[in-house]
Amino acid sequence: MRVAVFNTKPYDQRFLERANTHFNHELLFLEPHLNVRTARLAEGCEAVCTFVNDALDAATLEVLSKLGVRLVALRCAGFNQVDLRAAANLGITVVRVPAYSPYAVAEHAVALILTLNRNIHRAYNRVREGNFELEGLLGFDLHGKTVGVIGTGKIGAIFAGIMLGFGTRVLAHDPFPNNDLKVEYVGLESLLAQSDVISLHCPLSPRTHHLIDASSLKHLKHGAMLVNTSRGALIDTPAAIDALKTGRIGALALDVYEEEGDLFFENLSNQMIQDDVFSRLLTFPNVLITGHQAFFTNEALENIARTTLENITVFSGGVGTMFEVPTK
Repeated sequence: MRVAVFNTKPYDQRFLERANTHFNHELLFLEPHLNVRTARLAEGCEAVCTFVNDALDAATLEVLSKLGVRLVALRCAGFNQVDLRAAANLGITVVRVPAYSPYAVAEHAVALILTLNRNIHRAYNRVREGNFELEGLLGFDLHGKTVGVIGTGKIGAIFAGIMLGFGTRVLAHDPFPNNDLKVEYVGLESLLAQSDVISLHCPLSPRTHHLIDASSLKHLKHGAMLVNTSRGALIDTPAAIDALKTGRIGALALDVYEEEGDLFFENLSNQMIQDDVFSRLLTFPNVLITGHQAFFTNEALENIARTTLENITVFSGGVGTMFEVPTK
């Protein structure tokens, strides 16, 4: 199939081209994000390949449909950016990569916790300037603390296992408990009230949108650390900023941000960041942000490329399993 690959970075092209030696699709690599204005770049293609910050709303999908696009191949697990009802009405199939490397994301969440707790990022900058003072770098032992895991799918389950290895007490919240995990399932308010560290590992849906907001933060244990490597809109950022100012949130680690579409994956070092909320986050010494980096390992990119091209191959008549996103 001829596939328009939107939002292409050099690493996307490298891994997709390497995997494509086994599939032989015609890949057209495009730098722009996919939206209603850029959709026409897919003219002559039967499929588009997109990432987390591409806009697949009804208007964009309608343009793609008129161009003859029959398949949207997401090279990610989440599909909240797709109007699935519009896709179904237009006869466009949507596929995704449901599990590329849950270890990558779980391990990154742990890295954020350790870095923020022990102030590794601040110590690194101090030492480079010849400052070996320890004042302001005080952390705490994870051993013996209570860690709350919101969402115990593949990533959350792996994260919980790592935390158990640190000797922590692990609480979990999920409407579909994983009975294989040696953790205690509790309600959200109870988890927030008891946990010293809370890590979010649930998908974004109408039910989880702003799961952490001003109301739920009232139940947060004072000074707790909050970590989000899932989807930015799980957290109401202005509410989190208010909680940081009062000390209710003792530390905040983010790999995702609700309005990241115009920020992440781009080099904006020579520009003024126009997002005032994000800029406010950067002023806090107890906030650590990475730019949607949690998935970014060699193993994950290999799996993403292979599964994406397998999805396209099966759709075009090949043999195998296609990970189609349900429309209902």
